[in-house]
Amino acid sequence: MTREPCDRCEELLQDFLDRTLTDAEWREAETHLSGCDYCSRRYRFEESLRKYVKTSAVERMPPGLMSKLDELRGLDATA
Repeated sequence: MTREPCDRCEELLQDFLDRTLTDAEWREAETHLSGCDYCSRRYRFEESLRKYVKTSAVERMPPGLMSKLDELRGLDATA
């Protein structure tokens, strides 16, 4: 098995996930992913990693912090 199609898919993968490929590149990546178990597993891993990072990077502000920030902004505006 030649790795060239997989290498090309690797080049396209991040843009495929970002949905920033041209139509031709999108079809090329989608066709390869539908027929290559290795690359489709990589795609699923990258997709789940992105979802994890996105959800874990969101931190809630402690209660009262927003009002404290508003208060501080008001103090800066009058200084």
